[in-house]
Amino acid sequence: MKAENETPLREPLDPAALRRAAIRPGGLWHQVEVVESTGSTNADLLARARDGEPEGTVLVTEHQQAGRGRMGRTWITPPRAALTFSLLVRPETVPPARRGWLPLLTGVAVTEAITDVTGVPATLKWPNDVLAAQGKLVGILAEAAADAIVVGIGLNVSTAAAELPDRGPGALPAASLLTAGAKPGTLDRGRLLLAILDAFERRYLAWCAAAGDQDRSGLRAAYVERSGTIGRQVRAELPGGQALSGSAVGVDADGRLLVRSSAGTVSVAAADVVHLR
Repeated sequence: MKAENETPLREPLDPAALRRAAIRPGGLWHQVEVVESTGSTNADLLARARDGEPEGTVLVTEHQQAGRGRMGRTWITPPRAALTFSLLVRPETVPPARRGWLPLLTGVAVTEAITDVTGVPATLKWPNDVLAAQGKLVGILAEAAADAIVVGIGLNVSTAAAELPDRGPGALPAASLLTAGAKPGTLDRGRLLLAILDAFERRYLAWCAAAGDQDRSGLRAAYVERSGTIGRQVRAELPGGQALSGSAVGVDADGRLLVRSSAGTVSVAAADVVHLR
């Protein structure tokens, strides 16, 4: 019997079972690979995208040693304590101006899957951080290589409180499904991965079929519904050291955050957003 404070057993993923469940005729996914260790699944898939790797590849690692986040931050977790993986897509029917919605779409899919599998309430902090229990649970990073986009996802699953990184002053603390109150029986990484892949596939194919239209595909409404940012007072820390404070009132057609202040409403394309209250 495990001691009460012991980390749940971190079972290895079963690549064959994942492929059987995720790959189906007419579906998005054509390959699901699991490697024991790598520096960055995003870097690996970007290199393969430049060599012509087709859409629908999923690369998962049991231990990511040099994971990268937004703003050059790192994302490193203990072996088998997290889901760290990347997806390669080529949204040919979506105009380049609308492809900025892809990381937001990923955030929607991840929150849907987490809530469905574990029951943990998860919300989105603009643009695509997933929060739970007042902490950052998931990081998402999208990077382009010509017409391909690689989306990296890091989800803390069974990471114990003592294993979570210190994210520095002013940043939200890190969280995991375990520390957010998920029951140990719901921390099956294979089941979580398949739920995320299924939710992403459904959202992505609808978005592509609508030529990237965030309203016809239902994407903007789904994002707003799951947002923990919209409706709050925020401070957007902009590149160059500037800051903008006001009320987050929505997202525009390009996925930018709309912040209303005494000077009017501004579309924020790139910023660290702090929830004030």
